[in-house]
Amino acid sequence: MKITISTLRKMYENNEKFAVLTCYDALFSSILENCGVDVLLVGDSLGNVIQGEKTTLSVTLDDMVYHTRCVARGAEKALIMADMPFGTSQLSPQHTFENAGKLLAAGAQIVKIEGGRIMAETVDFLTQRGIPVCAHIGLTPQSVHQFGGYKLQGHSEATARQLIDDARILEESGAALLLMELVPATLAKQITEALHIPTIGIGAGRACSAQVLVLHDMLGLYQGKKIRFIKDFMENSCSIQEAIRNYVEAVKNNQFPDSEHEY
Repeated sequence: MKITISTLRKMYENNEKFAVLTCYDALFSSILENCGVDVLLVGDSLGNVIQGEKTTLSVTLDDMVYHTRCVARGAEKALIMADMPFGTSQLSPQHTFENAGKLLAAGAQIVKIEGGRIMAETVDFLTQRGIPVCAHIGLTPQSVHQFGGYKLQGHSEATARQLIDDARILEESGAALLLMELVPATLAKQITEALHIPTIGIGAGRACSAQVLVLHDMLGLYQGKKIRFIKDFMENSCSIQEAIRNYVEAVKNNQFPDSEHEY
């Protein structure tokens, strides 16, 4: 059965966790869904792991359309989410709608947009016109230069309150999902409990409705210093497929992330 936004909603209502991984090609989209991954995120992280860039800022809409189309060719069941790359959602709601439409035409079923309350009008514009949106708050990689690096967000009382308010406003604007990145686990739990939509965490603790990792990180293929929220599931696995199944099982059983992999 094809996984849809309604499927994820029912899982959320039944307190069932769902598993998300990034995906960039047809082969891995087939492997991932056959191993139980519910959502395939065609992330602009492809700038880092596929193109070798230091940030996601150089990824273009054409890049995202190409990789979304590749993933869609290999997927039969999993829901496909595609990132709106830098510069494609910031100008106006109308401009964003046009760009998001290209990602849906390529096979995505929902788009992910970075930013807090400033994106509320855009989220409302898209959802009112049939384009589902996953909002993304906390550490938003497209704003890495403004943040001064990849740093934990919401660790002060003022910034925590801002993230809570952003989350509520984005839900009210029609976001179907909310992704939180690099947020203290206690704050992510508070936001998850305050909302009525599923939350997806990456470095945001186990209380979220779902978890996501970059595929290459989960397979232990990261370079440089290991980030705290990353767990290498290949370490105790005999194959890529086993590693993916172990990740899915750990997410669904609420065993990942543990205290070692949260803030």
